[in-house]
Parts: sequence; C-alpha cells; structure tokens
Amino acid sequence: MSRFDLGTCARPNILRVKPYVDARSRYKVAEPMVFLDANENPFGPAIPRHALAEICPCHQPGALGLTRYPDPLQLELRQRLCDFRNDDTGTRKPLTPEHVYLGVGANEVIDVLIRCFAVPGNDRIVMCPPTYAIYSLSAQVNDVTVVEVPLGPAPEFKLDTSAVNTALSVEPNVKMVCLVSPNNPTGTVIAAEDVAQILNHPTWNGVVVLDEAYVDYSSKTTSLAHWVVEYPNLVVIQTLSKAFGLAGVRFGAAFASPSISRLLNTLSVNYNLPGPTSIIANYALTSGLEIMRANRAQMEVQRSRILRELPRIPGIGRLRGGTETNFLLYEVLDWEGRASNETARALCEVMAETQDVVIRFRGTDHGCIGCVRITVGTEDETTRLLGAVTTALAAVRDNEATCE
Repeated sequence: MSRFDLGTCARPNILRVKPYVDARSRYKVAEPMVFLDANENPFGPAIPRHALAEICPCHQPGALGLTRYPDPLQLELRQRLCDFRNDDTGTRKPLTPEHVYLGVGANEVIDVLIRCFAVPGNDRIVMCPPTYAIYSLSAQVNDVTVVEVPLGPAPEFKLDTSAVNTALSVEPNVKMVCLVSPNNPTGTVIAAEDVAQILNHPTWNGVVVLDEAYVDYSSKTTSLAHWVVEYPNLVVIQTLSKAFGLAGVRFGAAFASPSISRLLNTLSVNYNLPGPTSIIANYALTSGLEIMRANRAQMEVQRSRILRELPRIPGIGRLRGGTETNFLLYEVLDWEGRASNETARALCEVMAETQDVVIRFRGTDHGCIGCVRITVGTEDETTRLLGAVTTALAAVRDNEATCE
C-alpha cells in the first residue's frame, strides 16, 4: 500500500493557491443570458463571414466560440471523455468530470504536473529512457533533476520495476515517476502489473504519471485511466492528437483523483482550452468515434505492409520495438551489415533532401543505435516511403563503400 500524501507531496505554495473564479463559472452558459463581464468583443471575429461559412456549416460567427472566452469548466467535454473511457474499460467505478484536467495538448499537462509537484532546484523526477523527450525538457525548464532508470534491452524494452522501486527508496526528493505506454519511440507496452508495483511502493510519497498518448492504437492493452479511482497517486495523460487525428487542435487531458485534478485546474491558466478545440473535441468523442476506428483500421493495414515490405530492402535491419502504435522503430545497417548511427542519420537526410520524405533519426536514444522511427502513413505515403528508403539507402551505402 502506498504512503502517498498529497498534502506533503505537492509543492506547499501550490497547495496555498486560491483558484481563479470568473463570474460565469457560477452560471450555465446559455441563451438568453447576456454576459458583459469579461470585456469580450460581441460584434464578431476579424474573419469574413464567407470564410466562417466554409469553416462552420451553420454560418454563425459565434458557432465556433470565437467571440467569447471559452467555458472555464468544460463539464460537458469532461463528461464526454469519461464516457469514452468508461465504455472502453467497462469499469464498475466510473470516471467522472471531477477526475479530469484539460490542457492545451499533453505537453501543457506534463508541464503543469511538474510545476505542481516538483520544487525547482530541489526535487527530482524518474524517467525510463528511451522515452518521450518532453519530460526531460520540461524538467530542465523547471529546474528539476532527472533520475534515469533505463528500460531493458531491445526489442522488448521492458520496464525494470525493481530498479525503479530501488531508485524511489534511495534517491532523495523524487516526486514523480514518468512512464509512457505505449512508449515513444519504442512502441512497446508497459504491463499493468508493473505499473501497480510502482504505485504500491510502501515508503515513497510521490505521483506516477502514465502517458497513454498512443493507447487507442494498442491491441494489447486498454487504458488504465479508471485506476485513478482506486489509486490517489496515479495520473493518466491522454490526447486526441494521435488515434483521433486531431494534433492541430491541441487537446490534452489528465485523469487523476479529484484532489489532484483540483490542484491542476487551480494551477492552470484560466480559459486555457480554446472554444474551437472544445467544440471539435466534443464532436470527436461522440460522432467521431466510428471515424477514428475506421482510420485506425486503415493504419493497421499500412503498418502490416511496412512490416512485411521494409525488411526486404537491403540495408534495413531488425525491428527494434513493438507494433502497438502508428510508428515503427527499425535498425539501419551500413554496407558491412552493422547497425550504424552514421548510416541512419545519412538516410534521413538524403530522404528528406532528395525524396521529400521525412522520417526521424533516433540513434542517440538509449538502446537505439542505428535506429529510425517511421510513422505509418496513407497507402500513397507508404508507397513513397518504401521507394524513398530503397533509393536513398542504396545511395548512402554506395557512398560509404566508396569512401572505405
């Protein structure tokens, strides 16, 4: 059983912050109420009406929430998100809006969490590389030290729960453990029982952050968001950027205990979620679910195609991660058949400069020597990818052989 105590885990100054309360948060935002409290411009946005007609079928300037500050509570949207996850997991103890914090993309959620719990210049967070780099960047920006407990070797990249729990026992001032599942860049899934072992650490007073940005792509796991009902020291991050295809609207969310959720909402900038984002997210979580699932099925077809055809290209080595996301991690081999950062980096550069196809070099990540990360695209994009890799890699390896 965890000894988690929010009153001593969160930063003392954050616990003392009083939430900003605007006038309309006390009322239901609906006609015929006239809101003259926030110095908004009621005459419409600086966008021509004909352009709005193309954006919004109802042709109303206010339909996208452009003229008014967004709803500060977002209770309907929070409920939609809870409904989706409750249906997904079939949990008997449902998530409710009080378990939800909404942010401008998952990156804002990550930053708010670190600011909430980690005292600058004093506290630490645990990360398990290779993993999502924004955690390290946000820690650096907030003057918080990172303790690294690497994942096991490729291709499994298994979480070393024993090493993590040892770090929590011996390292001073650790306030967070940051886990990503399915993980980026490996595409591997952390077992639920491994997460539970860390949550149940008997002496550590801190928060486990489980980033599930890619969970809706995974066939091997379902979201652990409903665990926040049982575990007061768990925060589960989600987004609509990946499987829902809405990276441009910048929607992120955190499921947490009501007490942590209140702290995050208190710390967040008021009106942080734009009106158009709220409208689009509401639609995606209701009428858009079938579209999301259909698009996911198309992605799976192309992922299977890449898994089948990419390894046939001379110079492509082993798959070095899992297949639970919309990307794959592959080795690139030099002309002597060795996994090579130089060859992998050159491949990325030549593909972008001569083939107009961009993939990501990940060879400097822990355990990823010679690796590139390839996002699964459409059928046409996959065709271009395979052709570009074939052409560019042949040129790179020929050049290496000549230089030798």
